[in-house]
Amino acid sequence: MPGVFPNAPALILPSDPEESSMTPIWNRRRPNASLTDAPLLVAVLGFALVLCLWPALAPAQSDAELINRWRAEWPRTEFSRASINLWEITSGGPPKDGIPPIDHPKFVSTTQAASWLGEMEPVLMFRHGGDVRAYPLQILIWHEIVNDTVGGMPITATFCPLCNSILAFDRRVGDRVLDFGTTGKLRKSDLVMWDRQTESWWQQLTGEAIVGELTGTRLKMLPAPLISFRTFRESFPKGRVLSRETGHSRNYGANPYAGYDNLANEQPFLFKQKVDRRLKAMERVVVLELGKEAKAYPYSELAKVGLVNDTLEGTPLVVIYAKGIRSALDRSSIRDSREVGTGAVYGRKVAGRVLTFARQDGLVMDKETGSRWNLLGQAEAGPLKGEQLPTLVHGNHFAFAWLAFRPQSAIYAAP
Repeated sequence: MPGVFPNAPALILPSDPEESSMTPIWNRRRPNASLTDAPLLVAVLGFALVLCLWPALAPAQSDAELINRWRAEWPRTEFSRASINLWEITSGGPPKDGIPPIDHPKFVSTTQAASWLGEMEPVLMFRHGGDVRAYPLQILIWHEIVNDTVGGMPITATFCPLCNSILAFDRRVGDRVLDFGTTGKLRKSDLVMWDRQTESWWQQLTGEAIVGELTGTRLKMLPAPLISFRTFRESFPKGRVLSRETGHSRNYGANPYAGYDNLANEQPFLFKQKVDRRLKAMERVVVLELGKEAKAYPYSELAKVGLVNDTLEGTPLVVIYAKGIRSALDRSSIRDSREVGTGAVYGRKVAGRVLTFARQDGLVMDKETGSRWNLLGQAEAGPLKGEQLPTLVHGNHFAFAWLAFRPQSAIYAAP
């Protein structure tokens, strides 16, 4: 969620339609500006100082006063039910649904999408039954949430740019189907969603309701690999791609967070907690949680080995790393941004046999049968051609965000 500074006086005023409240301060009216721009950096540091001093300068408030401040916008939210300290929630700038979710998504063919979507641009892929869809980050970056139904399954596809967390959830809770929107608020820099049925607030990175009637309920996270448009188009030529016809006027293809994912950025924007220094804050990591175990696989380590055979909570798995995908948070144009790669996680058990994988001349092969596999966990050649590895639920996040919510997480290091 782009923004302004939480709990501080209004520092960013509304501007023209091309520069809405969703445009971060370092990129307003300066399409080529970056965090390394000296005058802008001084301004950002100055505002950061205001941010740090604001809690001390502002009068102390009780929980009741905080809730009263929210009540006008959230009349139905049960603030008496919460699993977290309400003061951990801060304003990201926009109001409720100020970053508008997409409720009636339209889709186009891969051929149609190729006219505006770069081959190396990142997309969230989700499939259910024979229905396969791609959600380009160049669209999600402006909306953060898409409420959709895929193969009869109600899902929500989400992207929090500040945490680089790209996740899909089953939006059914009991006998209700929930519709999600953006609260305009953050917790640990991560998007806080809300559902229109109960006005409960949900943490995007964990899928858990943290405030309101449904507090403690956890959405089912769904396998949704982050891949390039080229990989999607080649693997699913008849797949469908989220259309730019969203009902909103946005500069799709542009990145309003230019320079945000710079590895030299040691203190993420609007992140007030202490950064876990085991990894650089903006290091990209492939993450998963099985049972009581959680683990992060840094891209920098995966790039050294190409893949990792591992076991977590008794489950044999393989983490596959691949190049050929661009960052959505680097340059002002996503199509021209730097290549960062991606990772996906699969179970290694096929037809009752646990496979062991290795890189051979850049290809992913299993040692047991010599079959060749791709990033999507599909056997493309060899005795197991046509087999599909079971996709494990995983994410591709910034390290600071994952470790803020899963501080007990183990971290993989290449031999």
